[in-house]
Amino acid sequence: MAEGNRENQVTDTTVFYGHPPCDGWTNNTEGAFYHLGNTALFLGYMGGSSAYGSLFIFGFMTPAFTCLALWGWMTMCGVDVFTWNLLLLVACMLQICHLIYRLQQDGLANEELSALYSAVYLPLDVPVQVFKDIVGACENKVLALRVEETYAVEGKTPINQLSFLLSGRIRVSLEGQFLHYIFPLQFLDSPEWESLRPNEEGNFQVTLTAETDCHYISWRRRRLYMLLSKERYITRLFSVMLGSDIANKLYSLNDKLFAKSGVRLDIRLPSLYHVLAPSPPGSEGEMKDRVVHNSLPDPDSLCWFKQMEVPSVYILEVCSLDQDGETAGWEAGNHLCVFL
Repeated sequence: MAEGNRENQVTDTTVFYGHPPCDGWTNNTEGAFYHLGNTALFLGYMGGSSAYGSLFIFGFMTPAFTCLALWGWMTMCGVDVFTWNLLLLVACMLQICHLIYRLQQDGLANEELSALYSAVYLPLDVPVQVFKDIVGACENKVLALRVEETYAVEGKTPINQLSFLLSGRIRVSLEGQFLHYIFPLQFLDSPEWESLRPNEEGNFQVTLTAETDCHYISWRRRRLYMLLSKERYITRLFSVMLGSDIANKLYSLNDKLFAKSGVRLDIRLPSLYHVLAPSPPGSEGEMKDRVVHNSLPDPDSLCWFKQMEVPSVYILEVCSLDQDGETAGWEAGNHLCVFL
């Protein structure tokens, strides 16, 4: 054991102290290639740890080892110095090629799809590969609508796809009357999509018309259902996005409800929910009492609502009551389309 320790001490002494000491420091410099190469190494090691940071590092190390290889060949005239720096140069170039390939594989070729990922899916921490699966279901195609071109016509266009608006503005109307707008980063037909089961068919109950030049992506119904059946994560993601989109569309209709006094009725309030609830025939007086007890604004011109159910759409028409609780007639144009 003691002999082994003695041998190790001899080896260490030979390594650190076995070389001849320096007689003196030279004032000669190694030339421009040597200093330029080390400067590039110094800058290269300031890169980060991400893919782009690694590309930055190897991007500086490549010219650095090029300069050092030239220094070993032209100044030092040493085969070993030149060979090692040349091998390091080749390794850096291979790393750069690999990083560029990875970035191309992870990136999105379409600028509009890249903007969609950054605006919607990146804040939700959706991986790029998952987003590629989602846009792959729509064949990575961005479709266009010209001004006044219709996306869907009420009662005629079948519900066979789901679309997401990337740019432009869509006008939603019912029987020629304006309901609300659809803005970028919103679904065009989320209420219709949610209104049908996978084995059901139906038609749009509203008309969607482009007010400006629009771009959107669209998933075919069957292909999207196949993707959702395979990927539970994407299913939950679409469920959250569709629910939020439908809620925003419903709240956007809030401005369409006004009492005669000009006070806006908030469709989110529980009191208005009770007014919207259906009541048995012949209970106008009971309905009036319910309206009064729920403290709607402007009791002198009470409003109640007639609910007519059609596929995926509820038409709420505003009706005024006179002081005896009788209907004074339907007010023309005061109706609201609520998607459920």
